[in-house]
Amino acid sequence: MLINRLSANSSSRWLHTTAGARYFGPCKTAEKTFDKILVANRGEIACRVIRTAKKMGIRTVAVYSDADANALFVREADEAWRVGPAPTSQSYLNVEAIMEAISASGAQAVHPGYGFLSENASFVKRLDSAGIAFIGPKEYAMAAMGDKIQSKIIAKQAGVNTIPGFDGVVRDAEHAVEIAEEIGYPVMLKASAGGGGKGMRIAHSAQQVREGFKLASDEAQSSFGDSRILVEKFIEEPRHIEIQIIADSQGNVLWLPERECSIQRRNQKVIEEAPSTHLDAETRRKMGEQAVALARNVGYNSAGTVEFLVDKYRNFYFLEMNTRLQVEHPITEYITGFDLVEEMIRSAAGLPLTTTDQNAVQINGWAIESRVYAEDPEKYLPSIGTLSKYQEPRSWQRENDVRCDSGISEGSEISMYYDPMICKLSTHGPTRADAIATMSHALDRYLIKGVTHNIPLLRDVIASADFGAGHTTTGFLAEHYPQGFKGHRLTAETATQLAAVSAALQCIRQARESSGRAADHIVLEAHVSLDLDAAAVKLQGTSSFSASVEFAGNEYASSTMSQLEVAWDIDMPFVQVRHKAKDITLQFLDPLPLGFRVQFMGTKFDIDVLSPRQRELMQLMKEKEQLDTSKMVLSPMPGTIVSVAVKPGDAVSEGMQVAVVEAMKMQNVLRAPRAGTVRAVHVSRGATVNGDDILIELE
Repeated sequence: MLINRLSANSSSRWLHTTAGARYFGPCKTAEKTFDKILVANRGEIACRVIRTAKKMGIRTVAVYSDADANALFVREADEAWRVGPAPTSQSYLNVEAIMEAISASGAQAVHPGYGFLSENASFVKRLDSAGIAFIGPKEYAMAAMGDKIQSKIIAKQAGVNTIPGFDGVVRDAEHAVEIAEEIGYPVMLKASAGGGGKGMRIAHSAQQVREGFKLASDEAQSSFGDSRILVEKFIEEPRHIEIQIIADSQGNVLWLPERECSIQRRNQKVIEEAPSTHLDAETRRKMGEQAVALARNVGYNSAGTVEFLVDKYRNFYFLEMNTRLQVEHPITEYITGFDLVEEMIRSAAGLPLTTTDQNAVQINGWAIESRVYAEDPEKYLPSIGTLSKYQEPRSWQRENDVRCDSGISEGSEISMYYDPMICKLSTHGPTRADAIATMSHALDRYLIKGVTHNIPLLRDVIASADFGAGHTTTGFLAEHYPQGFKGHRLTAETATQLAAVSAALQCIRQARESSGRAADHIVLEAHVSLDLDAAAVKLQGTSSFSASVEFAGNEYASSTMSQLEVAWDIDMPFVQVRHKAKDITLQFLDPLPLGFRVQFMGTKFDIDVLSPRQRELMQLMKEKEQLDTSKMVLSPMPGTIVSVAVKPGDAVSEGMQVAVVEAMKMQNVLRAPRAGTVRAVHVSRGATVNGDDILIELE
């Protein structure tokens, strides 16, 4: 049953969007396109499409599931139609319900965003039959290029460099092993019909191929409704670099400067930048021309992305073509000035591109995008909950040098049913160094409370010397965090800064609590505990402090700080610090019994600030015993049990697969923590579980 909700005509909803309109520049379209379009998607990409449509004077229709009834994109659209309950198969992948919404709303065109139905050729065919324009490529081009097996064959025919692999459909796991043995390990198994890292596994042995084939095909079926898998050679130490194309129905095709997307986890992009530090002008031109040749070969129109793997010698190989708007499109818009959604709408309406001259496409500065996810950055596991506090960063050194593409606001719910992305945070500057500095500042000024998020990882990567030097490959995270990411590792400089600032914050808090105002002068002698490290701090001043810091251990050298300037409105989370001509931003997150929790260099630190006597007494207290979980299999996140491989009485070996849990369309294998016998199984297939629920117990 369809339910229509007309969005309230409230100016308050524009507080989130009017600034965003400036990112894309003024509308370049004076011609008639459509009166009303339906956005067949949710979240930030639905908001993104709605903003350009409004800029062009087009009314918008949203579709929503029960879980998204109060979502920002629903409020921003001119009208919204319910299409089903929360599961995607019953809502955003429910073609019948969406077709009903199109008919009932009177929409003349559909923009699919990315994911869901954006690369579903049969959906495009349904729209064509109903006389509804699809804001994307034609059905035949999508069918040809959206299928990774077929697209590779077409790419070869178009003269595009391709990766060695098997061009047909892989029948089963054993067939995949045969192909892998012939190609040579390592190999990549990936979904034929999908993208976004779903249904992808790297295998270095026959056993890994067998295990990966099942997981990849199950994920592919769940995410795209198509379980077919292809196998190809995995190129080691590659860079992931892609070319954006835009094309109209009149035969005009342009390639836009590249995006590098090498910083990835689980084959999903985390940080992207445009252009790439790796390409020279000649390689860029060759990649662009091959991308255009491929598009012309299939009569492509609209926006699309041709992805390549590039080795250290700048040899490049076709990876796949995404026949849709790409998640990371904002950084291309930043450096080229194109509004890609506007170009897509023009193409669907039969209009030419806003420019058809390839020479008019220039690179303006540098842009970086960080994907902010609701997930544990140490385990790469999603987090769900309500955003109790949420504040996005704003422009810093130049107008519009910070861009936030999000579909949430304070109070929004991060659900287990959908992708855990919170925001695409993009920055721009005249140079790469400027874009990096702006990104560091923006991450420090991004306030998120209520869910675990990956800003600590993003901030650490952005600050790393290798990223700064442009030394990135798709193995960057695995190489830099071989034992997993554990948060920012304090250096002598940052530990000294954090200890001194923590003492200053405690002084300001105590002065305010005792007198209700800032003190004229503060003197403090205290021990500041930074997790495992403790520092003795002597500090005096008001907003400008003189401080000496001495660490008890040998890891950090003693240090004297001559001056530390601290600006903090105690009712606000952001603390501005200036030390040695450097500006530093911290977030004061929560008070704790003996101190407080702050976010510094992206990472949360629980700080104890103790007087000498408190420190002496604390050392006499016994530590609380921890729960022994060595005989338990816990759910690493909220999700749904896909399968349970054991029953009570079964013998298991250490590392043996015992269950699979799925959350946000990703499947995670759970393994026995030790050898033993299964004592109890507390869940069954289809059960919904919370994070840290006990699923299986061993004797």
